[in-house]
Amino acid sequence: MGHHHHDKKSSSRREMSRRKFLGTASCAALGSTTFLSSFTSLGMINSLAGARPLASGAQPPTGYKALVCILLAGGNDSFNMIVPTTSEQYTDYSASRSTVALPSGDLLPLNYTDPQGISYGLHPSMPEVANMFNDGKAAILANIGTLIEPVNKTQVLNGTAPLPLGLQSHADQARHWQTSIPQNRHAKGWGGKVADMLAAGNSNQDISMNLSLSGTNLWQAGNTVDEFSITPQGSVGVNILAETDPFDVIMGQGLQNILDQTYSDVLKQTYSTKVKDSQTQHEVFTAALENLNPLSTQFSQTSISRQMRMVAESIAIAGGLGMQKQTFYIKFGGFDNHGELLNNHAGRLSLLSSAIGEFYTAMDELGMSDSVTTFTVSDFARTLTPNGFGTDHAWGGNAMVFGGAVNGSTIYGNYPSLALGNDLDLGNGVLIPELCTDQYFAELALWLGVAPTELTDLFPNIENFYTLGTGNPIGFLSL
Repeated sequence: MGHHHHDKKSSSRREMSRRKFLGTASCAALGSTTFLSSFTSLGMINSLAGARPLASGAQPPTGYKALVCILLAGGNDSFNMIVPTTSEQYTDYSASRSTVALPSGDLLPLNYTDPQGISYGLHPSMPEVANMFNDGKAAILANIGTLIEPVNKTQVLNGTAPLPLGLQSHADQARHWQTSIPQNRHAKGWGGKVADMLAAGNSNQDISMNLSLSGTNLWQAGNTVDEFSITPQGSVGVNILAETDPFDVIMGQGLQNILDQTYSDVLKQTYSTKVKDSQTQHEVFTAALENLNPLSTQFSQTSISRQMRMVAESIAIAGGLGMQKQTFYIKFGGFDNHGELLNNHAGRLSLLSSAIGEFYTAMDELGMSDSVTTFTVSDFARTLTPNGFGTDHAWGGNAMVFGGAVNGSTIYGNYPSLALGNDLDLGNGVLIPELCTDQYFAELALWLGVAPTELTDLFPNIENFYTLGTGNPIGFLSL
């Protein structure tokens, strides 16, 4: 740290904040060089200057709504998440899945029979989600995926269908689920573009509408609104670790001096402003959290439960911060199981299910269950056929949506035949999706408050799947 003299108090305070900072893995340390030159990574901190909390005792805004996006990163094997239990369909499932088939007796029964008379069960590691589904607080979207327009097997196999770029590529498919514009790799996130449209309705314009528990992400990156990153411990603030002597001198004068300097270089000035804005946002957010009465709902000490607890606490303080509409983003990894699928998948789904169960217990405690809709996205499903004891990258799969506003206890879309060689099977049980991400996300966006006339701005392909102005794109939410 160089040879400069600091009084004891300031150096122990710095050591404390340094320790706190190093304990927060989601934020890279800003050394002096980074601080002065790296501008691009600050996309995560946007238009937050001068944030002020509303008067204490401000009532939660009427009509508050939030979307919580959970990315099951790596490609969730979702045909083992929801499995047909009717004998003929289960037999097809078992034959196709072979070494990775779940025993029918282990599946958790879902209180739903589709129009063909087929019943379904949920993965045995998901009792909380099964209860929510059976209570009408969760729904399943069957065989959904990224599409530019509807395609059939013949078109795909003979190369005449326009297909999403990079099918079966993690990077491309995770990107397309976050933009819903699968014909290009430069689109902005649809959650960010929704915030571009709706953020003006928040009475506090100084706090980002989009909060991320998993750092910078594409889904929340709009044209003017970006996400603000928080951690399960709260918001982090700007901690600058002095690593070179000249900067260390300024460090002795404290963070504010650095931020108050006017840099002649425009990029440096913008960077300095963004860091300062972020620090203000951090202070406001932290003050609001400190005034929150602790939730009585108990959350597990797992990573995803701690993230969901932070989302719940953020929602609890939304009224005091003047937030009317919000989005939250969580990336939950561990789904790319090419090798040992069964145990790994059971472990991830168990953590997910208990976190969602805890979160909705907290939402009920706050009286906010109807106001908060949580939905899952994932790169793609997995091949029905195993390679040994794992599965490979596929395409169409099943998603889930949760909350009091959900028209639950229902599977939307057509749960496909799992018999190999069927009309949707491109080989090895890679299934062509019939529902499109556009329909899923358009319904979520409409529920959050986007005008129907704005849907084509968000989802340029939407009219290939849904006629604008004809009610719900799918029907899992009451609009």
